[in-house]
Amino acid sequence: MKKLILMVMAVVLSSLTWAQNRPDSTASNGGRLQVSAFGGLSMPLGKYKNEIGRAKNGYFAGLAIDQYFKGNKWGIGLDARFLNHEMRKFDSVFFANGHIATAYKNHPSFQHIALSVGPTYKVGFGKLDFEAFLRGGVLFEGFPQYTQSIYVNAASGPPVKTFDNYYTSNSKEKTKSWMGLGGLRLSYGLGDHLALFVQADYLRAFGKSFGSDSSEFYITRYSEKKAITATDVMNVKSGQITNILDFYEEKPVTQKTFVQAVNVGLGIKYTFGGKRKIAAPVPVTKTLAPPASAVPKDILVVVKDRQTGLALSGVTLKISHKGVDHTSISNAEGQAERIKGAEKGSYQVTAVKNGIAAEPVAITASDFDKAGNVIYKEIYHDDPRFTLIGETVRANDNAKLPGIGTVLTNASNSTNMTQISDAEAKFVYQLEQQSDYNIVANQAGKFSQTESVSTKGLDRSKTLYVTLKLGVSNLDAGTVFVLKNIHYDFDKSNIRPDAGRILDNLLNVMSQNPTLKIELSSHTDSRGKDAYNLRLSQQRAEAAVNYLVGKGVARDRMVAKDMEKQDC
Repeated sequence: MKKLILMVMAVVLSSLTWAQNRPDSTASNGGRLQVSAFGGLSMPLGKYKNEIGRAKNGYFAGLAIDQYFKGNKWGIGLDARFLNHEMRKFDSVFFANGHIATAYKNHPSFQHIALSVGPTYKVGFGKLDFEAFLRGGVLFEGFPQYTQSIYVNAASGPPVKTFDNYYTSNSKEKTKSWMGLGGLRLSYGLGDHLALFVQADYLRAFGKSFGSDSSEFYITRYSEKKAITATDVMNVKSGQITNILDFYEEKPVTQKTFVQAVNVGLGIKYTFGGKRKIAAPVPVTKTLAPPASAVPKDILVVVKDRQTGLALSGVTLKISHKGVDHTSISNAEGQAERIKGAEKGSYQVTAVKNGIAAEPVAITASDFDKAGNVIYKEIYHDDPRFTLIGETVRANDNAKLPGIGTVLTNASNSTNMTQISDAEAKFVYQLEQQSDYNIVANQAGKFSQTESVSTKGLDRSKTLYVTLKLGVSNLDAGTVFVLKNIHYDFDKSNIRPDAGRILDNLLNVMSQNPTLKIELSSHTDSRGKDAYNLRLSQQRAEAAVNYLVGKGVARDRMVAKDMEKQDC
């Protein structure tokens, strides 16, 4: 790659030296040489952008040398450029006994160098030059490499990788392909030699191979039968998932795509040789249309999460102009309400979510002078916390239950937050990094288990959302509930702090339901004699009763009862 860049620089320097040393008379009467530097926005297309390549909008930069023949209309040009398209990363997915994560083996982006040569045509209108070019050449491609795997929690130690369900399958990380390039350039002369220009072109790779190497980007994946949810369990035997065919097809599918992109940018060019010949102005008798900058344009603003690049919904955006505020809430695509027919001027865009404001973005009058009917701006919100998106559901059939109160407790400092699920049974909390939480339903006549949520081990640059379903049941007479996550030390009956938090939630249920009476029992494991285990079970149940009595619950509302030992 370094040798290639040095070769391009050598060609450019040689052309500049030759142009500076040739006689002016030749330059004036014959064709002129021009050297251009440019850069801007590169927008992937097709499968390269979508389901296979997942390439995002990126940037490009390059140099062009055009030698025109006599008359300065037709010429031959050389184009050398670099393109960078980062890929959209995959979100981690968590299920009951593990998670799905993606490992990136190199930088997660497509990086290409394009070298091409071909004809150029130019026509001049006073200080304006309009150029069209068509090139062919070689694209030196650089592909990302990644593997998405299923990890299942081990009895001890870190999770174990058991299945690769999605991965790149390129024969090489760096390869080559034939390419084509076509575009248009509009220049405005600042003098006899210097000009500014805007440029738009289309670039794509051709062919399946270059020599013995593949020229396309390949992925291999197992098609989903059913999406893995937070409650699903992966059964593992001898290091293999035995129920994997419940979620994925048996055979993998390999897909491929070629590289293609539309590039829009700005540049500056220097033309060697004699002075420009500017045609005499033509009298204008017709009424001229207003300049493009005087025509109103639409304003479209999209808010994204800075750390993951994902679009953010539910953000309050305000677009201000001359004391008037246009306020809206971003939709699922992160878009604010579009302002149609906005007049030329200066605007300020602000965004706030969860009490955190994004860095403001400005829209200037110069944005109205650019091509296109829509001014597009992105604003980035930077909240280091994770977002918990929960759903209150009926415990027995997962049907949605809106309007249920919930309480989220930070396990490290016991601080509480409350929220009522909305009409879609959703509730949303912000979670600090590297923290453990408990969440429970909080409503009279209702009961839920105390669920645990943790952000430990999660990477904020890859994960924004954590999901949870909170099962809720009615408190009917005779109903039996097994409280989850109440643990005792071996051969002990004292209430540990983690068990105390579970009992505190039971205390809240009893406070909301003053006529409720309960029977508390406790299991022991299979170690020890039956008589001893019965005594220990009774002691543990009585310890739970005494804990609740100490918190203000009347003793006659509770019965402590031993239970038979359980196999462990």
